[in-house]
Amino acid sequence: MNAVWRASRAAVRRRRLQTSVIAVVVLVSSTALVVALGLLDVASGPFDRIFGQAHGAHVVATFDAAKVSGAELERTAERPGVRASAGPFPQAVIDMPESAASQMPGMAPGPLTVVGRADPDGDVDRLDLFAGHWSTGPGQIVLALPDAPGLGNGPHSPLGKRIRLPGQRPLTVVGLAASVSGTAQAWVSPQQIRALHPTTYQMLYRFDRAATTRQITEGTSTVNAGLPSGALVAHQSYLTLKAQVAANPNAYIPFLLAFGILGLLVAVLIVGNVVSGAVVSGFRHIGVLKSLGFTPRQVVAVYLVMVCAPATAGALAGTALGGVVAPSLLHQVFQGAQLGTATVHPTIGPWAYATAALGMPLTVLLAALVPALRAHRLSAARAMSAGGAPHAGRGPAVHRWLSGVRLPRPVTLGLGLPLARPGRALLTVASVLLGVATVTFATGLSATMVSYGRAEQDYGDAQSTVWRGQARFGQTAPRHDDAVTQNLLRSLPQVSDVAAVGFINVRILGRSEGVAIEGVRGGPATAPDSLARGRWTSGPGEVVASGRFLAKQGLRLGESFTLTTADGRQERVTLVGEILAGPADRVRADWSTVTALAPDAQANQYWVHLTHGTDFNAYAKAVQAADPGLYPTRNTMLNADAVTVVGSASALTLMLTLVAAMGVFNTVVLNARERRRDLGMLKSIGMTPRQVTVMMVVSMAGLGLVGGILGLPLGVAAYHVVVPITEHAAQLTFPDRMLDVWHPGMMTLLVLAGVAIAALGAVLPARAAGRQTIARVLHTE
Repeated sequence: MNAVWRASRAAVRRRRLQTSVIAVVVLVSSTALVVALGLLDVASGPFDRIFGQAHGAHVVATFDAAKVSGAELERTAERPGVRASAGPFPQAVIDMPESAASQMPGMAPGPLTVVGRADPDGDVDRLDLFAGHWSTGPGQIVLALPDAPGLGNGPHSPLGKRIRLPGQRPLTVVGLAASVSGTAQAWVSPQQIRALHPTTYQMLYRFDRAATTRQITEGTSTVNAGLPSGALVAHQSYLTLKAQVAANPNAYIPFLLAFGILGLLVAVLIVGNVVSGAVVSGFRHIGVLKSLGFTPRQVVAVYLVMVCAPATAGALAGTALGGVVAPSLLHQVFQGAQLGTATVHPTIGPWAYATAALGMPLTVLLAALVPALRAHRLSAARAMSAGGAPHAGRGPAVHRWLSGVRLPRPVTLGLGLPLARPGRALLTVASVLLGVATVTFATGLSATMVSYGRAEQDYGDAQSTVWRGQARFGQTAPRHDDAVTQNLLRSLPQVSDVAAVGFINVRILGRSEGVAIEGVRGGPATAPDSLARGRWTSGPGEVVASGRFLAKQGLRLGESFTLTTADGRQERVTLVGEILAGPADRVRADWSTVTALAPDAQANQYWVHLTHGTDFNAYAKAVQAADPGLYPTRNTMLNADAVTVVGSASALTLMLTLVAAMGVFNTVVLNARERRRDLGMLKSIGMTPRQVTVMMVVSMAGLGLVGGILGLPLGVAAYHVVVPITEHAAQLTFPDRMLDVWHPGMMTLLVLAGVAIAALGAVLPARAAGRQTIARVLHTE
């Protein structure tokens, strides 16, 4: 074994180029694999772990207290399939005053769902009381807030603050808790809840079978069977919470896995090409080893160790690099994500690192095994007598045909050169093919994400948002009211139109969590280019929302639901359209729908469309001069998620393209070494170094063109596979206009990308071959 190791080390030192190519290829592939597997791991890991520890509720059910009694609901816990239950808990909705909400980070004014619960423990939904104590008597309340640093006992803690309600005694905040099931926004004692006039009951269930939506529906139907009609007001499945948490990372997983797979295939092909070339160019070396007493298995082991050494180094370095890149990307995609009110802190499991560090060298070993077996079959005599020159095959016949073509002789020689080694040529074409497929896939993905990022913004294509100043934030209050302000902005010379935007906090009847209505009045921004399905609102009682809102609330286009305010106003609305993206707790409506729920509603911002060529600084000064209480900001036309996807895709594409070019680089080096005598003869009859360079580059450019033609449909196919998966996982819907990214001009450039990749990899070794002197080349023979 010592002899094998020494021979392998000597082979590695002699073939530093091939060693470097393998190490770099495996490094890039390992990095992409770690990031993809890490995202795959943490997409569901935190939810499953925290949900299991807290005995989260599979279903949170709300029942009408006027139609069913607490005793009847208690008996539903004995229904078949119910593993555990908690409740019934009386539930009320109070109006959180703006004065109180401003003192409590994370709380918004408006409807607040409050549940009467004796303690935070129980068989279902064990609350995390991370600050203060539980509400044990009248005048006390526990708020549901995220366990953020400095919030529990820090300077911004709401503990001890009072919530003053009309006609009620003040409620003092005595504790902060987090619910993984999102069951309420606040809790009080059973004695206190009676003073808040509850109208519904809350029941929490865990079922024996709850892995799918169908099983959740069956379990809910079982507990509701036999109760009065209409008793079940609403129910929420834990699967919607899980999907909501995983939506952001799941948007990254498909395309990262695609890059990881493409990188793995490129690595396999290049490793096969490198080992095959090492065997062919090392026939004499193989013969020497066998004549010295190396067995066929030992010769194979020499070549496998020669490949596994740089592959292992590349895998370890790539895994370490992935460990550096992945956490920052995870922080980006999970920023602000919560499980109920428990903040997500994702970490990558050790299995992801182990898979990349061990799996990549094993894959390389398997890729090298087939060409290495060729060395196993060669006898010592045949290996010693076989030169490095390739067999003639059909090469001369093709060269004779090409000689009749009206092209420069270096070009015709270059086009026929790959035919001398058809196997190597096929591996090179495959490497370029995957490089072009990667570029094609990334180009389509980036075009879609850029289009999405521009259309996704709530302000449509407005270039500026103007905010009304608020005294509580230390700002100057506007001089004019809402309607006058909109007209004032519209009258500025740099402005083409203005849309007024206002928000009110409401609640979907039967749901614990509040939602916000975004009302838009006037301006072309009432119909920005962000509609995915359906249509825009055309009057009162119609709303549009994001796919995440639909998934969280379990709604579909065309369905209706009731919105209610804290003062008892209700409005039945119909979901008529789905917008590209947006919060899971917001709908957009016509201004008339907003005023039906809140007659005194006022806009707090304005989407301003500027005329072409407007100087933003001059426009901002004009706004401030018109009213110092207005604060203009410049809108960013590309959101953070789109920037992350495009940036990641571009970086990975660049790396894999360079890797494919390195495969071509290695092929040209092998060809030049094998054809030293031929190159010397061509130079001796008058071929210049520049012509030698052209011949070698053209030999790879032809393969690059073939790879480009074949790689284009593969990249398009990868796009059409990955994008729908991304849509579903991220709860998005891309309209057809965002998927129409392939045009003749772009596809022509993508095909030529194969030529560019091949030329990029070939030019340096081709120039080196052209600089070789005749005497040196012939002396080596």
